[in-house]
Amino acid sequence: MRLFILPLMVISFLSHAQYPLPVFDIQGHRGARGLEPENSIPAFLLALDSGVTTIELDLAVSRDGQLVVSHEPWMNASICSKPDGTTIAEKDEMKYNLFQMDYAEIKSWDCGSRGNPDFPEQKHRSTFKPLLRDVIIAVEAHIKNYTRYEVNYNIEIKSDPKGDHVYHPDPKTFSDLVIKTLDEYLPLERINIQSFDFRVLQYIHQHHPEIHLAALIEGEKTVAEQLEHLGFTPDTWSPYYELLNKEMVAELKLLNPTSRPHNHVRVIPWTVNEVKDMLLMKTWHTDGIITDYPDRALRYKNTFGIKSGVTK
Repeated sequence: MRLFILPLMVISFLSHAQYPLPVFDIQGHRGARGLEPENSIPAFLLALDSGVTTIELDLAVSRDGQLVVSHEPWMNASICSKPDGTTIAEKDEMKYNLFQMDYAEIKSWDCGSRGNPDFPEQKHRSTFKPLLRDVIIAVEAHIKNYTRYEVNYNIEIKSDPKGDHVYHPDPKTFSDLVIKTLDEYLPLERINIQSFDFRVLQYIHQHHPEIHLAALIEGEKTVAEQLEHLGFTPDTWSPYYELLNKEMVAELKLLNPTSRPHNHVRVIPWTVNEVKDMLLMKTWHTDGIITDYPDRALRYKNTFGIKSGVTK
């Protein structure tokens, strides 16, 4: 049984959604980065309270093989401080390589008290980079006790060829570690793995075809060129939202995922933060959005079909 390691209050709820999920998928980017420190447990819980249907997060790996929820595989100089409260220079941040640090050391850094200069609404809060398993446990407990509907997990494997064995494991090792961990905590139907690194997607597609995959897209290559490079059609196409237009959305939704030919490709752009752009994506019939501000989408909960707010 895969769920025996979770607290009993989580186990009893995992397979029983009280409410159906809305069709339009609101994904909380790094939790709710616009309002709480990114990729922190407070950010994920706020995202749940804002009615997201998916929480989005990024993964790195520590020296002792732990899956750490972090956008960069190093300490970001803009938001992280040493255990003694001192800061680091931007030019030095990559020296603080998570892949060369045990998790106990990583956890001792504060990555929230200083806030984020790019997100003035973000709360300043002392917090740390959590482990993936601790995020799942916290999210599932919050679902059971407060929000009362299940969400999905969109998990980004952060890797690139130049970083192999320097800032992260190779794609096979990294992917297998992620899938093994997720399989201990969650049913596969609630999991999506995304990456800019097509090597990750190709490996998982070949060796774990049951996993839903999203291709993260940036740059000016056409859909056909990207698909040729990838070698198969993924479940979800996630481009930077400014690369999209209505015609491209329609083109993408005519495609069928290689592993699930009875479905259409889902189109979920990133990172959509302005309300006018959120509404535009909806009129173009995207299948959802990834946003730093799920609270802004919540203002239009009828439009987006959001089942929101804490239900006690």
